This record gives sequence, C-alpha cells and structure tokens, in this order.
Amino acid sequence: MRTVLFVCTGNTCRSPLAEGIARHLQRNGKLPADLFFASAGTAAGDGWPMSEESAAVLLRLGATPEGHSKQLTPAMVAKADVVLGMTRSHVAQVQALTSAVASTPTFDKILPLDPHGDIEDPIGLGQSAYDSVANRLLELIPKRLGEVLKQ
Repeated sequence: MRTVLFVCTGNTCRSPLAEGIARHLQRNGKLPADLFFASAGTAAGDGWPMSEESAAVLLRLGATPEGHSKQLTPAMVAKADVVLGMTRSHVAQVQALTSAVASTPTFDKILPLDPHGDIEDPIGLGQSAYDSVANRLLELIPKRLGEVLKQ
C-alpha cells in the first residue's frame, strides 16, 4: 500500500477535498486500489470539521465527506510515499518541517499537486469557488498521480 498525503494550510478545504476526490476516483476504478489517501494542514487545528462547501462538493459527487483536520507532522511526511502540496508555499513548508527533524530529508517526494500553478484557497469565496477547485482536482489528481507514482 502506497500513501499519498495532500497538504494545505488548515486542512478543512483544499486538502480534505483532494483526499475525498481521490478516494471517490479510486472507488470508481480511476485510481489504483493500492493507494491510501490522507490529508493534513501546515497550520491546522486538530479536529475541525471539513468546510461545508467542500463537504457539499463531495456529496454531489456521490463521495462521503470524512475525517477532521489534522496538523501536519514529520511522522506523516516520513510515512507518505508522496506528499502533494496545494501551493509552492505548502511544499516549502513541508520541506522545512522535514529538514528540521531529519538528518537527510527526502525532498523528491514532496511536490506541488499542480506543477504549473498553485491551487488557490477558496475559503470565503462561496460555493462556486469550491466547485471550481473540485473540477480542477478531478482532472489533476489522476494525471499527477500517474506522473509521480509512475503507474
């Protein structure tokens, strides 16, 4: 089983949405069955619910909104086979966290989800912004995982 960890800031909007979409795609045969998906936030409070807008997107897809926010830890990064940040800033924060505790950090598994641009935070921008992020994730996740996991 390979672990894919999605990372954003608060772990209530983008990264749990990416995690939910990845699980949905997996259940529908569009991602390999040997993947485990998780998410965390670089500045998350533990135990917060997923945003209502992210949950609404997942429900419309027929996916189940699951879990609560988790603060990113070095152990989570170490256990993951690939860490996908929503922005370049998230990638840099994960790298900094890893280098602070590892004598030889492995940066080659810490990558942006979109190599061509950041996935902007939809918080406070209404449901249409979440829908737009979800549409982008639906297209991006299978393609990016295919690239980074060399399936």
